[in-house]
Formats: sequence, structure tokens, C-alpha cells
Amino acid sequence: MQSTDLETRDGLPDALHVLVTAFPRDTWEAHPNFGGLVRFWLERHQMFRKLSALLRADTEAVLDGGMDVQDHKARLSRFGGMMLQDLHGHHQIEDMHYFPKLSGREAAVSRGFEILDRDHHAMDGLLNRFAETANGVLRGQAEPGAFLQELAAFDRMLLRHLEDEEDLVVPVILKHGLDGLE
Repeated sequence: MQSTDLETRDGLPDALHVLVTAFPRDTWEAHPNFGGLVRFWLERHQMFRKLSALLRADTEAVLDGGMDVQDHKARLSRFGGMMLQDLHGHHQIEDMHYFPKLSGREAAVSRGFEILDRDHHAMDGLLNRFAETANGVLRGQAEPGAFLQELAAFDRMLLRHLEDEEDLVVPVILKHGLDGLE
């Protein structure tokens, strides 16, 4: 049996791929139910990916001597804070509004929404460690290398979660439409 734990899984269990098989990623944008809400939601996911990559590149640059320490701290404060705040808000909206509505629309993948909800709880710990390590760097109590290590673990789980979430949410919306979601 495939692991559903965010720290160890390499994708959703095969049984949950029924809709993403019927609605492959490369067909999403052409589908009539791919509207503004889906586009906006996917753009938010892309923003999280970009923020993570930017934080990694900045931290590598300061470690390599290509970025001033104070510039790094300013960018870490700005973009790290944005990542934390926006991810918390994003997860709250999903947990309280979208996931309950979407899981009721497609019984075949409802277990997937339980997995995504557990991911959000697991990511709370990741976000706390991310914040603690970033704040340590900002206060001069931790080295940027420690943040880079924390970011690598955070990034791996964030990217896994975003991909799995997209593979569940978008096909359900494409199949059933946006009624009651907006």
C-alpha cells in the first residue's frame, strides 16, 4: 500500500488518479470549466513555488558571497513573511470552504481531500520550523546554511503537496463545475 504521509509519499495513491487520468493536466486550460477561480488558485500555487525558489536562490547567494547579508535579511523578512502569511490563509480557505464542498462532489476521490487536510496539519509544523529558522537568521542567531537545510525539507513537502492538491482539485472542478464554490 502506498504511503499517504506527506513526508514519505511520492504521489497520491493510484486509486485517487481516476479523475486526473480523465482530465490530464495538458488539457485543463482548454476545458470550459477552467475559469477564473481555477486560474487564480493555480497562480497562487505558482507564487508559492516561485517564493520558495527565490528564498533558496537568495540563501545560496549569501552563502556564496554573491549577496550582502543585510540585503539577504531584508529579502528573507519580506518574502519569507509573505510565504508564511499567504500559505496559512490559503490553507484555511481550502480547509474551511473548498475541500468540504469538493469532497462531496466526487466520492471516488473524497479520501484524497482527507489526505490534503492532513498535509495542512503536517505543514503547520513545517511552517513553524521555517519561521523559527528564518527568524534565527534575521536575529543573527542562526546561519543561513541552517535556513537552507530547513528550506530544502520544507520545499520538498510543499511541492509534493501542491502537485497532489492540483491533481485532485482541478479535475473535480472540471468535471462538476464551479457552482457553489465562488
